[in-house]
Amino acid sequence: MTTTPDTPDTPTPAPSDDAHPAPARAGQDAPLGPEDFDLLDTLLDAMREKDDEVPQWEFCEGFLAALVCSRRAIPPAEYWPVLLGDSFVAAQQMEFVWHWKRRWREVEQALDADVEALDDDRSYQPEVLDTRGAIASLPEEEQAEVAGEAIPSFAQVYALGFMFAVENWPEDWAPPRDKEAAGMLDEALEAIVALTEDDTGKPELSMFSEDGPPSVSQRRLDDFGAAIWAVYDLRQLWKSMGPRVETVRKEATPGRNDPCPCGSGKKYKKCHGAG
Repeated sequence: MTTTPDTPDTPTPAPSDDAHPAPARAGQDAPLGPEDFDLLDTLLDAMREKDDEVPQWEFCEGFLAALVCSRRAIPPAEYWPVLLGDSFVAAQQMEFVWHWKRRWREVEQALDADVEALDDDRSYQPEVLDTRGAIASLPEEEQAEVAGEAIPSFAQVYALGFMFAVENWPEDWAPPRDKEAAGMLDEALEAIVALTEDDTGKPELSMFSEDGPPSVSQRRLDDFGAAIWAVYDLRQLWKSMGPRVETVRKEATPGRNDPCPCGSGKKYKKCHGAG
C-alpha cells in the first residue's frame, strides 16, 4: 500500500441523516455478521418489489466503500437517490439506514488501520459473493434452472458498485494536479476496474466453501487482493489532500481609459471608476 507524504486530515465521519437519526441500540459498534448481511439483502429485496432498479447488497458494499474514500464527504440526501432511487425515504427504512451506518464505521475504521497484510483481523474485508461457486454447489437439476444466464464473477458486482459511485461524482474523483498523486489515483482505479471484467481464467478454487467446486481463477483472487489495497490507497490519497479548493476568479478591473463595462459609452475613469 502506498500513501502520500502529506499529513492526513481528520477522518471524515459517516454522514448522518440529521432529520431522522438512527435509534441507539446495544452493540451498534459490533461488526456486521452473516445475519446482518442477510437482513440487508432481505430489506433490499423488499425495496425491489417497488423499484426493480434497487441493487443487491454487494453493489451497495462497493458503492459505500467509494463514498468512504471520496475526497468530499457526500451527504446522504445526495447519495441515497443515486443508489436506491428517488422513492427511497430514509425515515421509512431506518433498519437499513442503521445497518448502513454500522457498516460505514466498520469500513472506515478498517481502512484507517495500519495493516501490513490482508489476513490481519483489522483489515478491510469487502462483503462479496462467489455466485458461480454457490451455483456450482447446487444439485444438477437446480443448476439447470439457471443454465445460460449471465452469472457475475467473484467480486464483480462489488467493483461495479464502487465505480458507479466514482462515475456519479466525477468532480470529486478528478485527478489532482500533482503528477505523482494523479498516477496513484489512476493506478488504484485501474485495479478496481479490473474486477468489473469477467473472470475468464481457469477455475482453481472456491470462495463459496473450502470443499466446493472450483469457481474462481488464481488471477482473479490476486486481482481481488490488489483491489483491496487500491481502496486503501484511495482512502489515504484523498485524506492527505483534503477537500478540493474551488478557484475564485476575479474579473480584471478595466483600465482608467477603457470603456466602462456598464455600457454607458463613457471611459471607466469618468463613470464607475470615478473617485
